[in-house]
Amino acid sequence: MKTYSIELQRVKAMSNRHGLISARIDAIVQPQASRRGAGDDVDEPATVLSFDEDTARVLLLLLKAQLAEFDRKKAKSRY
Repeated sequence: MKTYSIELQRVKAMSNRHGLISARIDAIVQPQASRRGAGDDVDEPATVLSFDEDTARVLLLLLKAQLAEFDRKKAKSRY
């Protein structure tokens, strides 16, 4: 399994269609060297996603807006 280091720089736009949220982003994606040693308890290496606080706040706000839009489109229960 390949692992990557992903640096999220900017979220340009987000949308949802049929329950799938899509995001247009600027990011730097680089293969991550394996750092597993003999004493490592980790079975699978992990991909790392990193971003600064401002980008995290923008991503959080956009995700909340997209989820709210998705919830409005869901059919209401009829009990």
